[in-house]
Amino acid sequence: MPIKTPRELFVHMLSDARHHAERATKVYEELSKVAQDPAIEEALQSRAFIQDKTIKSLDRCFELIGAKPVTANGRLQDVFLEDFRRELAEIQTPAAKALFVLIKANHLMHLRIAEYVALVAMADVSGHFGVGVLLESCLADKIAFTERTRRLLRRTIESKHAVKLAA
Repeated sequence: MPIKTPRELFVHMLSDARHHAERATKVYEELSKVAQDPAIEEALQSRAFIQDKTIKSLDRCFELIGAKPVTANGRLQDVFLEDFRRELAEIQTPAAKALFVLIKANHLMHLRIAEYVALVAMADVSGHFGVGVLLESCLADKIAFTERTRRLLRRTIESKHAVKLAA
């Protein structure tokens, strides 16, 4: 479907964000199952739990702008998961697997952050300040997760169970 107006682009991007939020629950659950570290598993399961709040916020955004979600393309996450599974299968040690899971979770979250930064700006420019508030709260959740993931990465690298990295 061709996008002809900024509003159509906004609805399309908002639809993509909602679709990604729905799919992210499954992605984070899958990542947590292979983490092989209780702290990482717990963090990823909590991230999956928070996705419900994100979906409700996005649904409210659609209500506020008087639009319905359009069909979204989930190909990016499909490719991400295919590559993740293939690369994970090649990793031998549990510590390296745990690091890889964290790195990929962080990579995925940075893609979502970029998406929400654009959506917040579009909401503000279009005069939908309530929508901007909702989107900004979703963005804050994602930023908090990347900070938490950074700390988990550092802890995992520093722990006695981690792979020694070459200097």
